[in-house]
Amino acid sequence: MSTTQIDRLRELLEPLAAKRGMNLEDVKITPAGRRRVLQIVVDTDEGVGLDACAELSRAASEALDEGDLMGGAPYVLEVTSPGAERPLTEPRHYLRSVGRLVRLRLTGGGELAARLVAVDDTGLDLEIPGEKGRKGTARRVDLADVASARVEVEFSRRPAGDESTKEA
Repeated sequence: MSTTQIDRLRELLEPLAAKRGMNLEDVKITPAGRRRVLQIVVDTDEGVGLDACAELSRAASEALDEGDLMGGAPYVLEVTSPGAERPLTEPRHYLRSVGRLVRLRLTGGGELAARLVAVDDTGLDLEIPGEKGRKGTARRVDLADVASARVEVEFSRRPAGDESTKEA
């Protein structure tokens, strides 16, 4: 059984992230001139702050220096969060995004932009925004029908607990 460099890095980094209450979301190595960039993407239910990224960066750097997983070539270590328009690929991603606007690409074709209201083991409860001041409509989408999903950036996001657009 062959193990890739990314798999070996994940084995090293996952416990370091978990010890700090973080989920290791992704590990990427990309060329950057004569160097490489090792990007470690982490997240938590509350989001990830700069101090937490710095702490994990120090721990990862020490662990990488002790081993030879990156070889002799120089590299830059970057610890980051998934970003504002993060892809939703795991159930925990959907749970963290309840209340947010999401864009879904459906397996049968077509796209859907809606507010994520609730998530369970089988699907998503959504509120499709109404047009021109009209009330939004509820829709249920099975997770099996979602080809891909991503959080949408909102510049005028409705504050949490704002019931002004919901029926009394």
